Amino acid sequence: MTDTAFPESLMRGYESFLGHRFSAEQQRFRGLAEAGQKPEVMLIGCCDSRVSPEVIFDAGPGEIFVVRNVANLVPPYLPNDDLHGTSAALEFGVMGLRVAHVVVMGHASCGGIRSYVETDADPYQRPLSPGDFIGKWMSLIAPAFASLGPRRADETVAAYADRLGHLAVIQSLANLRSFPCVETLEKKGRLHLHGAFFGIADGRLQVLDEATGMFHPVAEAAFNAVMAQPHF
Repeated sequence: MTDTAFPESLMRGYESFLGHRFSAEQQRFRGLAEAGQKPEVMLIGCCDSRVSPEVIFDAGPGEIFVVRNVANLVPPYLPNDDLHGTSAALEFGVMGLRVAHVVVMGHASCGGIRSYVETDADPYQRPLSPGDFIGKWMSLIAPAFASLGPRRADETVAAYADRLGHLAVIQSLANLRSFPCVETLEKKGRLHLHGAFFGIADGRLQVLDEATGMFHPVAEAAFNAVMAQPHF
C-alpha cells in the first residue's frame, strides 16, 4: 500500500512556524489577508531547493513576489494558445501588483545550466531528463550559449557553466523587455529591471551592471565580515 502520510519534515517545519514566526507575526499575516499583498519587488529565480529568495534576502511575508522555474528563465513575449506560467506571473506582478522592480536571479551550480554545457545533443534533448518539457524549456538559453563561445583550455566546466548562467540572466532581461507592458513602464521610469547571481557555497551575491555586462559583488563589508569569522 502506498504511504500517503504528509511528509514528517513538513509537519515539523509547520509546527515550528506556528510556534515562532507565525506567533510573532500574526498581526502582519492578518493584515496581509485583509489588505492583500503590495510587494515592491518581483523576483524570478530558480526552483533549485538550495536557492530560496526569501531566505537569501531575509524577507518577511508579503515583501517579495517570487516566481521560480527551472534555471530562472524568462521566455520572450509570445501570446498564443500555449500555457505560459512565467509570463502569466510576470503580467500579474507588473500589471496587477504594480511592482517597482523585477529581479532575475541566477545561481552557481545550477543543474539545468550545467547539463546544458555538458551535453552535445540537440538543444531540445540536452538537460536533466528525457521528459516532455525540460529540454524545450532549456532551449531558451540557446542564444546565450551561442554567444558564449567554446570553453577555454584552462577553464573548469563549473566556471564555464557559471559564465553561461550570467549570460542567461542577461538573455532573460532582454526577453523581459519584449513584453510591451515591461517596455512601456520601464521607459516611464516606473519599473526597474535587475540581474543578480548568487553563489550557493560562499553566499556571495553579484549584481549586474547592464552598461558593462559585468556582475559585481555587493555588500562586500558584510560579506567579508562573515568570511573572517573562525568557522569559515
